[in-house]
Amino acid sequence: MPSIVKKFVAELVGTWMLVTVGAGAAAVTLMLAQGVSKASEFNIGIGALGGLGDWLAIGLAFGIVIAAAIYIFGPVSGAHFNPAVTIALWVSKRFPISEVIPYLVAQFAGASLGAVTLLAMLGSKGVTVGGLGAPGPFPGITLTGVFISELVGTFILMLTIMGVAVDKRAPQGWAGWMIGLIVAGVITTMGNISGQGINPARTFGPVLVDSLAGGPNGWSVFWIYLVAPILGAVIAVFVYDAFVKEE
Repeated sequence: MPSIVKKFVAELVGTWMLVTVGAGAAAVTLMLAQGVSKASEFNIGIGALGGLGDWLAIGLAFGIVIAAAIYIFGPVSGAHFNPAVTIALWVSKRFPISEVIPYLVAQFAGASLGAVTLLAMLGSKGVTVGGLGAPGPFPGITLTGVFISELVGTFILMLTIMGVAVDKRAPQGWAGWMIGLIVAGVITTMGNISGQGINPARTFGPVLVDSLAGGPNGWSVFWIYLVAPILGAVIAVFVYDAFVKEE
């Protein structure tokens, strides 16, 4: 079995990749769209293409990097890269409590390093215009709607993880692609509602570095991006165990 140090590094680097590529795609899309006028209040400047075209591009960036990281680090750490996943697996007694804190620290640290990497590459515009890809509520969406969006997105993600990665009946070799595709799907569909963080660490890193670098302050709504994904993942595990779990 890999040591806890190897697992820590795998989770840190995997989450760093996730933020650097995925959140980076969101930040760059906003920078490209600077100055582009929008006819609809609901669609506020996510890229020159507008509408779902930009969210599909952002979703695919997340999906591709997640798939790659799963195939790289899955044999080492199980490739969680998401505190909601780690906590849900622990709650369902599929993950040892002794490794929960190291995994969470690695994930939050990796996400923060990813945001710092984006800042180093994109400069101040990456913060003031791109927000380093931090998710947030969109105009016309209530906080209740944002909470539901984050809960539902993570619920679907965790159900997929259970079915294609955790369940011993799952076909071998498909977990990375299927998890990456479902992430791309939920981001494409619900990105313009909450930004689809569906990962407390992925949200924390850009929000932290934004606030330190003079960008948008997302701390007032961060609790939604912390609580809703964890709740969605935990519900998904219990739903899976109740209706789909192998005998």
